[in-house]
Amino acid sequence: MTSAIIAPEITSQLLWTSADLELLPDNGNRYEVINGELFVTRAPHNKHQKTCGRFFTVLDIWSIATKLGEAEIGAGVIFGDSDDVIPDVVWLSKERHKSLVDAAGHFRGAPDLVIEVLSSGSENERRDREVKLKLYSSQGVLEYWIADWRNKQVQVYRRENGVLKLAMTLFVSDTLTSPLLPEFACPLAQIFN
Repeated sequence: MTSAIIAPEITSQLLWTSADLELLPDNGNRYEVINGELFVTRAPHNKHQKTCGRFFTVLDIWSIATKLGEAEIGAGVIFGDSDDVIPDVVWLSKERHKSLVDAAGHFRGAPDLVIEVLSSGSENERRDREVKLKLYSSQGVLEYWIADWRNKQVQVYRRENGVLKLAMTLFVSDTLTSPLLPEFACPLAQIFN
């Protein structure tokens, strides 16, 4: 009787980790890993960056005035070996900021608020609207804003029954407020004009 060794079928794909990101070139691209999948983006449109800067500015001014937390722009957020992202803007309460920041200046856990400004391209939109929404929801982010500078609107997702759900879509004539940010009020015209 002959016996044969049957090799198992290879069905798993290559999973990227935070450690892999350290080996990638510093060439102006932004590298993120979500659920082990590598996402690479190039330098975004200048209006994307201006929108990020304006969100950061209004949150930073409010944070300085209230002393309730910290706004950060382009900060690394590491949820684990296979989830390492760079949101456009984050806001963390003082308590979360202190407990999550590591020696390298990355956050190891969920910010209270994450803002992503959409970049052009269907893959970029899918990443922010679907992949990152799932990630932020599963990791405990309390609020997620998706800003679309082209259409001058913001989708606001809030944690409800343990998941992020679309609470509202705001337009350029609306004022953005949040239960996370007492007395914060930002006319979206200030962001998009």
